[in-house]
Amino acid sequence: MPHNEPGYVPIDCDQHSVLELLAMRRTPVELRASDPKGDHLVLRGVVSDVRTRDGAEYLEVRDAAANRHQVRLDRLLEIFDQKQNLLWCQKHVATQIGLITN
Repeated sequence: MPHNEPGYVPIDCDQHSVLELLAMRRTPVELRASDPKGDHLVLRGVVSDVRTRDGAEYLEVRDAAANRHQVRLDRLLEIFDQKQNLLWCQKHVATQIGLITN
């Protein structure tokens, strides 16, 4: 992991299980995430795997051109299906927008 990136923060096990299910089902999604600089990105494709590399976990998505993209799980914000229904939301984001109350 490059030294200028903050350390990986593991996500909740229940949230991880949902991501694994999306990968097993090869679910077409639109995901929103933040890059290492904090800029937001949107990616459309099919969830193909959840991988571990360099002490962090990544969601692998293949776009329409079959390009493989990997997004660190702690950088994921939201995942939507093709009809824009929310499938998954990072817990800290959900708390901030009122979807989860403590």
